[in-house]
Amino acid sequence: MRTATADDVDRVFALLKQLGSDYAPDASAFDSTYRGIIDDGSRSSILLVANNSSGTVLGYALTTISPLLYINGSSAQLQELVVDNSHRGQGVGTALVEATEAACRNRQVRQLTVPSRRSANFYERIGYTSTADFLKRTFD
Repeated sequence: MRTATADDVDRVFALLKQLGSDYAPDASAFDSTYRGIIDDGSRSSILLVANNSSGTVLGYALTTISPLLYINGSSAQLQELVVDNSHRGQGVGTALVEATEAACRNRQVRQLTVPSRRSANFYERIGYTSTADFLKRTFD
């Protein structure tokens, strides 16, 4: 597990295509956003990758951090967690969540939330509880 670098851009984009999101990944928009996250120096986000012994990126986790008044500090939200289809069920996702939790603790983040439509069972299995419904409005 390690912090993502600019060199991981192509592999992370390939993994993003496996997310199955409502949005079709756009390479140009992705590149711009990815570079912004890398250049931010992890002030408002945590981008971690899991790689195997040969260095191939098997998954990534993107977490955003923001201050919240009601919790007396910062809150993090695990926005994206993707593990390559061929490596699911092997503990890669759990390791990414655990590394994200450790990074949050190191930054004195007070809570980590996870919006999830299809993966609630995974998160509940590793100790998360459902506390809210998430509603969304998109702006084109």
